[in-house]
Amino acid sequence: MKNLFLSLAIAGMSLSAIASTPAPKAATTFNVDAAASTFKWHATKVTGQHYGVAKFSKGTITTEGKALKGAEISVDMNTIDATDLTGEYHDKLVGHLKSDDFFSVEKHGAATIKVKKATAVKPSKTSANNYSIVADLTIKGITQEITFPALVVISDKQVVVNADFMVNRAKFDIRYGSSSFFEGLGDKAIADEFNVKVRVVAAK
Repeated sequence: MKNLFLSLAIAGMSLSAIASTPAPKAATTFNVDAAASTFKWHATKVTGQHYGVAKFSKGTITTEGKALKGAEISVDMNTIDATDLTGEYHDKLVGHLKSDDFFSVEKHGAATIKVKKATAVKPSKTSANNYSIVADLTIKGITQEITFPALVVISDKQVVVNADFMVNRAKFDIRYGSSSFFEGLGDKAIADEFNVKVRVVAAK
């Protein structure tokens, strides 16, 4: 009889433990709204600067509950544009950016970013960023890991991600005007790092 009571007690404890274990949160996928999202770039050189935009083509963001879990987003490199110039100089710069000197758009029409790890962090007094992102960035068919902070807002119907980070073009074999590959460029040198500011809006 004692063994019977002991067995029943153990079974009861096991059932209680199972009942108290929270069910795993289901993953939710949001589709990137390219029209509502923005991609801005800013590059500098010894004698000045240029800035412009590009457009996202497609992508998804994955969440679990209110936590960001992953993302895979593509940028249509055919849409790269310079907004600081007009007319002939604008056309020359955009054509040069699309050429093999820079992004080789005819051969590599898309750049992609794939989030591998998203770690929630506590925003500081000087920054509202609430995630540290580790992602694979692919440009010209070359993939490099990057890490950057982001502000992520998740609701039942959409996810909004704002991020501001630097990209080192030399790591993607973009050599034109780079002091990493050529010596004696003087005032013709173009900085290897360029700034990217993105706002990605994704909805169910």
